[in-house]
Amino acid sequence: MLGPVILAASRSDRMRRLISAAPVTKQVVDRFIPGETVDDIVPIIEERTAQGLELTMDVVGEDITTPDEARAARDAYLALVDRLAELELGERVEMSVKLSMFGQALGDGGHELALANVRPVVEAAAAIGTTVTLDAEDHTTLDSMFAIHDELRKDFPQTGCVIQAYLFRTEADARRLAANGSRVRLVKGAYKEPAEVAYQQKHEIDKAYVRVLRTLMEGEGYPMIGSHDPRLISIAQELARRAGRKPDEYEFQMLYGIRGDEHLRLAAEGHRMRVYTAYGTDWYGYFMRRLAEKPANLRFFVRSMISKG
Repeated sequence: MLGPVILAASRSDRMRRLISAAPVTKQVVDRFIPGETVDDIVPIIEERTAQGLELTMDVVGEDITTPDEARAARDAYLALVDRLAELELGERVEMSVKLSMFGQALGDGGHELALANVRPVVEAAAAIGTTVTLDAEDHTTLDSMFAIHDELRKDFPQTGCVIQAYLFRTEADARRLAANGSRVRLVKGAYKEPAEVAYQQKHEIDKAYVRVLRTLMEGEGYPMIGSHDPRLISIAQELARRAGRKPDEYEFQMLYGIRGDEHLRLAAEGHRMRVYTAYGTDWYGYFMRRLAEKPANLRFFVRSMISKG
């Protein structure tokens, strides 16, 4: 019930100021966003990869209002690539990008601007042996995202994308992507979407997730299971077994700061386990969606606020 309220708050400048000013906020944010700079995040990368985990890195920040800000976002990712090159970890550390950061929503020409800005990041990633996944945002952005994904895959077929189980369109998107061999991360969805385009009830979303995951597992692509739900993780393992997939032919993905013991358990069992790790200073929107996704995250935040007085 609180999810839509929190998502609405994520777009409120007043709530942004209030939450950002709370003394306890930084301590709680650090649970989900372990640093603000590339230098902050390198020790995290080294620690997690030494534990047998893989990562996908996200430079947070979606409130882009000018082309200059979009180019700055591009440059932030290029700086990340430079540091990853030094670590020589290849595909064990990839990147996730939101096209809104690259100028997608800047009116006429936004689509072309986002493509122009993301392409050098994808090229630089390929040059060091890794890749980029295009994150899904709200439903109004998806046609543009998929078009950019198709364009990038002409030269960089390893480029991934994200689909969201709660959208009605996703089953058709999954069939197309599975047939053409794409790398696809499946998530439940974390944006407030109207009933005209998305399932609203948890049980409906869970059932849609399983239907879509079956399509991906039986297809020709590389499924990436984005979920912390133990039941869905077990179902994914069974669907992979039925589809005859080897452990390196799919992977699990979870967020930094959530179910860390499960990350290590899956990796110890021989599964590919990738941790979605965000960093940067513009953390507010990302943080609020994490609260909206899972009641336990909100309870953790509220308890921390109360305990710190």
